[in-house]
Amino acid sequence: MFSVHDHNRDAWDELARQHVPLARPAGEKEFAKPQFIINPFGWVDFELRGRKVLCLAAGGGKHSVLFAAAGAETTVVDISPVMLDLDRKAAAEHGFKVNAVEASMDNLAALPDAHFDLVVQPVSTCYVPDIALVYREIARVTAPGGLYISQHKQPGSLQTSLRISPLGYTLVEPYYRSGPLPPAPDGSALRESGTLEFMHRWDELLGGLCRAGFVIEDTFEPRHGDSSTPPGGGSRWGIGSARSSISATPPRASSRRWRYWLPADCPPPAATATRPDAPGAARARWAIARLARPACG
Repeated sequence: MFSVHDHNRDAWDELARQHVPLARPAGEKEFAKPQFIINPFGWVDFELRGRKVLCLAAGGGKHSVLFAAAGAETTVVDISPVMLDLDRKAAAEHGFKVNAVEASMDNLAALPDAHFDLVVQPVSTCYVPDIALVYREIARVTAPGGLYISQHKQPGSLQTSLRISPLGYTLVEPYYRSGPLPPAPDGSALRESGTLEFMHRWDELLGGLCRAGFVIEDTFEPRHGDSSTPPGGGSRWGIGSARSSISATPPRASSRRWRYWLPADCPPPAATATRPDAPGAARARWAIARLARPACG
């Protein structure tokens, strides 16, 4: 029987054997400036030494050893055993202890509940069909008050043809779709050859975090391309990064929620920013939506 899990495991094993950029362990450059990998946006605002860190879907010998170098108790999870071998070899070479676990991001049964102070997930949710399962597992293994930082491919990038047309780049994939995307063309800067990828909508990427019990604190969209570049002359598309923080275990079914949907150019009333009558009230901010949920039931 066909399995997305097995297909992508084999694809990433092959990519690792080809030594693609994502399968190159940390070297002198990364150790000289580790913050570029472990804290590029300044969102990790606590001392890492002694903290329990999960590098999720982050095999390849880069994230795990850099967090270990910072003194964290580091676990790396990846679907590809060949990618994990790179972590083990890099850790041994530099004298670090790293726990490497072969597992899928949507099934972390091998990991304990409420264990990790920080979960870091580079771009990878596109390789599973149901992102809600990923968020549910991360919510389970993240300690109360812990932090989850994830990066995602923007839906628009995955909708768009990577081949230039007389009109430029055109949207060829529907926004509301199911199933894997068509195979990536050779040499694509946004897709990984041989893998099965799935497009997740913004309501799944952001709303799914809230439904899993997380509180979104910040988002960031790095510009990986140059919008002034003529079509066909270089990358014009980017990858979005979303930061989410879990302030407690997932809420009880009876928890109350307040949602405010506003146009991007319409500032929300100050009263919606937080609830002073609920100590520890949760806040969420992004371009067009706000959610606040009090810590009490």
